[in-house]
Amino acid sequence: MNDRKRKVADIALNLFIEKGFQQTSIQEIIEKSNISKGTFYNYFTSKHDCIAEILENIRYDANQQRVAMQIGKDPKDRSILIDQITILMQLNDEKNVRPLFENILYSKQSDLKKLVLQHRVIEMEWLSNRLVDIFGEEIKAYAQEATVLFYGMLQYMLFTLNLTRIHFTLREVVETIFTYVEHLIPYMQEKGTTFLNDFAIDALQQNMYKNTVTKKELLVLANGFKEQEMLNEEQRDLLDVIISELERERIRKIIIEKLLQPLFHAFETTTLSNQMQRFVNLVWNYLKENN
Repeated sequence: MNDRKRKVADIALNLFIEKGFQQTSIQEIIEKSNISKGTFYNYFTSKHDCIAEILENIRYDANQQRVAMQIGKDPKDRSILIDQITILMQLNDEKNVRPLFENILYSKQSDLKKLVLQHRVIEMEWLSNRLVDIFGEEIKAYAQEATVLFYGMLQYMLFTLNLTRIHFTLREVVETIFTYVEHLIPYMQEKGTTFLNDFAIDALQQNMYKNTVTKKELLVLANGFKEQEMLNEEQRDLLDVIISELERERIRKIIIEKLLQPLFHAFETTTLSNQMQRFVNLVWNYLKENN
């Protein structure tokens, strides 16, 4: 890791916290870091790139400590997981980045919002995998939803405790909320239902990580479905209409949006169900990105 680059990113972070992201200029970062403009642009392409580096540095530090904690230990050790969860939150507090990230999420800076959201989704994926380590493969279908419940309860509990000025340690709160989730997981297994099925998680990952799909790519996928020999008349008709709309110079989005749910339902009980759900998600994201 480039120590000099990291130092510049840390200085940029302090300026963002002190003055606000929009109010901080690249020139101020350059002057405060005592570097040339060329050096700055050798490290970063923009202020947005600084935020990406800051997030990466926080994740790197947390991961280094998490790995060190787990070496030679039982992956099912509950207390190790509590400590690992607490680390990233402590790093966020030490660097005072939480208010900055909250402001970004409520801003109109879509690129920045996506960076912060990706940071959170990566953390959710990490915890989801660790829950499977702790409780076994049999809870894998419920791990993502348990993760969401954990962070949701944790966020509002911390908010309330800070508001009421009640004394607490971060680890104590993390462990208490984790205990609640431990009791929820068997109930989720017993009921056998979740809001976040595989399709919802796949859509979340596509939205966070995949670059915007092009119209040409969507047409290739749609025509690929049409080449399947087992399609019935309803399936072919729906695909034909969507393809014809995508081929238009000006896409009539309202028409395509109304066809997406019937299209998925037409394939829901077939072997192409998963592929069709992904296609529907991609089309939906394309329409939203190009509204």
